Amino acid sequence: MTTVTIQPSGKTVEAKEGASLLEVILAAGVDLMHKCGGNAQCGSCHIFVQAGKKGLSKTAAPEHAKLDTIVGVGSKSRLACQAKILGTEDITVEILSFASGL
Repeated sequence: MTTVTIQPSGKTVEAKEGASLLEVILAAGVDLMHKCGGNAQCGSCHIFVQAGKKGLSKTAAPEHAKLDTIVGVGSKSRLACQAKILGTEDITVEILSFASGL
């Protein structure tokens, strides 16, 4: 199992291989906007992967296309709905304040 740490709350949860970061974050009880049902269409689940990037699936074309339309995207950016746990290393993500609905 992979350990996922969710910042800024510091909550740590175990995640199964193949689960999306969105599924893991929501199952941990952390609020994260997700308007399109996990289809890489809205970009509302944009997060930063602070550590363990190699423990996630590669960014595919639909995710790249959506990230290209979002302001504030950087090298650590992912859509939580598209990033799948590979089970190879622990992961730390940062929930952006606008994505939490706060």
